[in-house]
Amino acid sequence: MRQRSRITFVSVVLGVVVLTAGCATKPVAQPQPQSDKQTSIEGSIASIDTQPWAYDGNAVIQVDTAERGRVAVQLPARWNLCKAAPVNVEALAVGMRVRVVGTAGTDGQLVVCQEEAHRLVPAD
Repeated sequence: MRQRSRITFVSVVLGVVVLTAGCATKPVAQPQPQSDKQTSIEGSIASIDTQPWAYDGNAVIQVDTAERGRVAVQLPARWNLCKAAPVNVEALAVGMRVRVVGTAGTDGQLVVCQEEAHRLVPAD
């Protein structure tokens, strides 16, 4: 009986320690979205990856900009679900200067889809 009460006591003490430690730790701060608003950039295409379209993912066009460095521009596989006009990816090439208008994501990327004004076009 004495052994059993000792095990119960140790279990209770360990439970209290775990609960106290859980309450005392600071929760990890979740990054806040930088914006969910329309943003535009201009720069040169560094790479074009359309492979994600094979499984309904977003194609990614990497654009080098003077202001923001390299920006990933997301192009959806299903343009029929977008308000923006489809981007003619076949007309794009690495090194080409482009202008992009899209929705800014939480990690600095741009998504061209949600608004009629969104686009990825050659810069004049």
